[in-house]
Amino acid sequence: MSKKLDAFLDANLSELKEQGLYNEVDPVEGPNGPIIKVRGKDLINLSSNNYLGLATNEDLKKVAKEAIDKYGVGAGAVRSINGTLDLHVKLEEKLAEFKGTEAAISYQSGFNCNMAAISAVMDKNDAILSDQLNHASIIDGCRLSKAKIIAFKHSDMEDLRAKAKEATESGLYSKVMVITDGVFSMDGDIAKLPEIVEIAKEFDLITYVDDAHGSGVTGKGKGTVKHFGLEKEIDMQMGTLSKAVGVVGGYVAGKKNLIDWLRVRSRPFLFSTAVTPGDVAAIISALQMIIDSTELHDKLWDNGDYLKKGLKELGFNIGDSETPITPCIIGDEKLTQEFSKRLFEEGVYAKSIVFPTVAKGTGRVRNMPTAAHSKEMLDKAIEVYSRVGKELGVIN
Repeated sequence: MSKKLDAFLDANLSELKEQGLYNEVDPVEGPNGPIIKVRGKDLINLSSNNYLGLATNEDLKKVAKEAIDKYGVGAGAVRSINGTLDLHVKLEEKLAEFKGTEAAISYQSGFNCNMAAISAVMDKNDAILSDQLNHASIIDGCRLSKAKIIAFKHSDMEDLRAKAKEATESGLYSKVMVITDGVFSMDGDIAKLPEIVEIAKEFDLITYVDDAHGSGVTGKGKGTVKHFGLEKEIDMQMGTLSKAVGVVGGYVAGKKNLIDWLRVRSRPFLFSTAVTPGDVAAIISALQMIIDSTELHDKLWDNGDYLKKGLKELGFNIGDSETPITPCIIGDEKLTQEFSKRLFEEGVYAKSIVFPTVAKGTGRVRNMPTAAHSKEMLDKAIEVYSRVGKELGVIN
């Protein structure tokens, strides 16, 4: 092995650990439900994005098994050769119904979606207006496109408008896109989509919403665009199938000509094997469940409100979340890591989130109650938070 590589890795790993920025990965020994087993210990799970509890749903497990028996364990090829099963077609029809668009295209992951779609539409002659707190996959997708990236202050509509005006009136760019998360996953706040649409109309901007944390959660489950009734106004709706939907994959929904273009020009679609049959079948059924009933959505919000109230009354800084995402913002990275460690020891699994996922000095424990949690579980978690918070001086 290269001595220079060895020296680089050892020095930088040591620095990360010293600064409290090194993240330990904990294998989960069983299903990712409201209670998980890690290192042989049963823990109340507040770190999952399994918002509706569908990742362990018995009906979806049955559907996936049946699809494996019929189609096999893999699709066998990339989508553009013969890896498109009739299941994939049904999935994309269901996604278009779910998002209220003419068509949709599915990908292997949400990260792949942003790498695929942004770079297929935007190029070096274009500019992208991107919220400063956008997800890493958006940032990487923008970079891959080679378009000029112009960051605007988080949810600051005056800054967005000024930069949209400057970009469009400069004459330097063929197209300008504005791109934002629908729900910001670390703080739980919702993008100001009505204002963004107004600015986009004024300056003829392409609108792109990454609704990875909104689909299944906002808009009675249909997402942030639906929450604001803007299905006809947003050009590109992107989402994941691994969070509220509970399986794996991602999608982009929009007009038919957009989807036709992505089928022939988005590289992850063209050069990566299709999502497996069992996964696709489970996704179709999960989407139908979300379309048919708001029961899980309502339980998620009830649990989210309950946990927020409990933690806020204890004195924790939970920020300005508008969704069930509930951060406990601690600040110091080492203290945040220690706080998470003590929660684990007391029976609660809530991972510390530090730089580079969030800005330095804003370390937090991100809590995600789901539709699968009981009030008894949440009460126990709140009691643990109280004890550990006082012990470490995070609360009085």
